[in-house]
Amino acid sequence: MGKNFSLLAKTLYGFEDLLAEELRKLGASAIEKGVRNVSFEGDTGFMYKANLMCRTAIKILKPIHAFNVFSEDDLYQKVYDIPWEAYMDHRGSLAVDATVFSKKFTHSKYVALKTKDAIVDRFRDREGSRPNVDLDHPSLRINVHIDRNICTISLDSSGESLHKRGYKVASSPAPINEVLAAGIIMMSNWNGQSHLLDPMCGSGTFLIEAAMIAAQIPPNINRREFGFMSWPDFDNDLYDIIEAAAVKKIIDFRYKITGYDLHPAAVKAARENVKHANLQEFIRVEQQDFFSSEKRSEGPLRIMCNPPYDERLAVADIDAFYENIGNTLKRNYAGSQAWLISANMEALKHIGLRPSKKYKLYNGKLESKLVCYDMYEGSKKRK
Repeated sequence: MGKNFSLLAKTLYGFEDLLAEELRKLGASAIEKGVRNVSFEGDTGFMYKANLMCRTAIKILKPIHAFNVFSEDDLYQKVYDIPWEAYMDHRGSLAVDATVFSKKFTHSKYVALKTKDAIVDRFRDREGSRPNVDLDHPSLRINVHIDRNICTISLDSSGESLHKRGYKVASSPAPINEVLAAGIIMMSNWNGQSHLLDPMCGSGTFLIEAAMIAAQIPPNINRREFGFMSWPDFDNDLYDIIEAAAVKKIIDFRYKITGYDLHPAAVKAARENVKHANLQEFIRVEQQDFFSSEKRSEGPLRIMCNPPYDERLAVADIDAFYENIGNTLKRNYAGSQAWLISANMEALKHIGLRPSKKYKLYNGKLESKLVCYDMYEGSKKRK
């Protein structure tokens, strides 16, 4: 393998510990947790593996230059001076993303535009032609991060966000992000040791992520491309070896994963996604009203649920809806552990159960709470 270099994995708020542990198990070195990110070191093969295998990463960035920057002209010149011909061809295409935390630089889109101008001007001056801008499928995606006066330029090895796993061919209203779903399942410490139910499964994201975790299937095995695949130094043979090694670690598991949804369109979407992910042997999706259902299996059951918040998906009486969730769990699901995420803090109070665990997360821009309810068989005191 080649020489190690610095990398940065971006994640969602609250998943830093999960991602650091994932990277540790994969073999990363020099791991340091930040806010919504984890820095680490690895070689080219490890960068490929991190993109393929990390369930809680959104992006894997490769920093290439860092410098102090004090003005727009300063930014332009220092970006211009980077030898971009080592990273892409002038006949290729690029896209630039920027994040800024600075008093001098307050508009991320302007920073991205200034960076793009410097890169294309360098190519025009040296090659007589310039790369095009392609926001969807560029040859090179570049990330600019400005924190006060420190500017870090990174190559985005992932391309599209890693939550786009490649298995979702159908959707339903207010779907949960795949990385968020995987992280919640991992926070619940479920790894295929019991049956699992999503009683309001929508397009099936919890079901699919749970099956992939239980069977140790690489989360991004269904993706057609990563950003690094269009880099000049992409080693296709090395990637094939890493992918084959990951596939060899896939295992079977003996429990069932079940999804309910009241709406036929959601059931159809979930089934299509499950089929596209090739997980039909592990997952069953049914049209079923959770409020008239009961626990079918012997032994422990894990329930994962992303109920409506009355935000993107309206509910006539949201408080009564959440009260029904609590009543159904109490009456019909003894011996279960239920994990719910919701951004409706007031409605959560109407579940009428005391959570054994609770965590602050974000679903998109919505501050949310992840709660766990332990539904005991018989007396809790006896337990």
